[in-house]
Amino acid sequence: MRASQKTRTQFPKTAHDHRSCVEVALGAAKSIAAKERLRFTPLRRRVFEIVSHSHRPLGAYEVLDRLGKSESKRTRLAPPTVYRALDFLRAHGFVHRIDSLNAFVTCFAPARPHRAYFFLCQECGRAAEIEDAQLSAALKNCSAVARFVVARETVEIAGLCVDCAGPDGHPSA
Repeated sequence: MRASQKTRTQFPKTAHDHRSCVEVALGAAKSIAAKERLRFTPLRRRVFEIVSHSHRPLGAYEVLDRLGKSESKRTRLAPPTVYRALDFLRAHGFVHRIDSLNAFVTCFAPARPHRAYFFLCQECGRAAEIEDAQLSAALKNCSAVARFVVARETVEIAGLCVDCAGPDGHPSA
C-alpha cells in the first residue's frame, strides 16, 4: 500500500463550497444520534452547525457569540450551556478538541472509529485532521515499549498549509 493510501489529510481549498461539508457532517451526526438514540437537541444541533461552518477551530466563547447572534433576543445563553453541548458533541465523536487552542473542530468521519491528529495552519487558522494507520501504530508501539498507559492523546502539528505557504513551500507575500 502506498503512503498516500495510508494517510488521509487534506486542507480544503479556501474557496470551496463549504455547504456540502456541513451537510455531510450534519447528516452523519443526525444518523448516528438516531441510531444510538442520543438526544441531539436543537441547541446541540445548532452548536454543531456553528462549529461545522468552518475548518477553523472555534473556542466555546466564539460559539457562544455566534449562537447569541443567531438566537432571539429573549434567549440568553450562558457559557456552561455551550460547554455542555460541546461536551456532548465531543463525547459522541462529532467534534474534536484542539487542546493547544482550547477550541473545537468538526469530525468529518464520526461513524468511523479513529484517532485524531491535526495539522494547524498558523497563518489562516484552519485545521486538517490526519488519519494515518502507521502514525497510530507507531505511537501505540512507543507507548508499549515504554510500558506507558495512554490516557489521552494529542498530536497537533503547527505550520503553514499549502495555501499559506505557497507553491514553493514558503509563506506567500
